[in-house]
Amino acid sequence: MTVLGVGVDLVHVPGFAAQLAQPGTRFADAFTPGERADAAERADPDASLAARWAAKEAVVKAWSAAIYGSPPVLPPDGVHRQIEVVADAWGRPAIRLLGDVATAVATSLGAGAADLGWHLSLSHDADYATAYVTLTHP
Repeated sequence: MTVLGVGVDLVHVPGFAAQLAQPGTRFADAFTPGERADAAERADPDASLAARWAAKEAVVKAWSAAIYGSPPVLPPDGVHRQIEVVADAWGRPAIRLLGDVATAVATSLGAGAADLGWHLSLSHDADYATAYVTLTHP
C-alpha cells in the first residue's frame, strides 16, 4: 500500500456550534441529510458535526497532498456536501465521495482512482474535534 496523502483538521466545537446557529451560515448546506441524522442521534450533535467538518477538511488536505505540484482541481461549489462521512453498523466512520468531487478526484489521480482508500479517524473531547485522513493506493 502506498500513502498518497495525509490530512488533519482541528475544530473548536463551541465556535463551530455558534457558526452553525447563525442564519445564512456557509455551513448550512455542508452536510448531507444522512450526516445530520447521524449527528442528531449522538450525545453531542454539535461535536459530531464539528468532527465531520474536520473530516471534510482533512479529505481536501489529503487529496491536495496527493496532487502536490499540480494546480488545485476542486469543483467551485458544494465541495463539502459532496464529501460525506458515513458510518457502518458499529459506528465506524468512513468517507464517501459524491458528484463532482468524486469525478475530480478520479480525474486528478488518474488510473486506479477506483482503488483508492480513504482511511478516517475522528475524535472529539471537551471543546475540540479532530479528524485524520490518510489517502492510499494498493
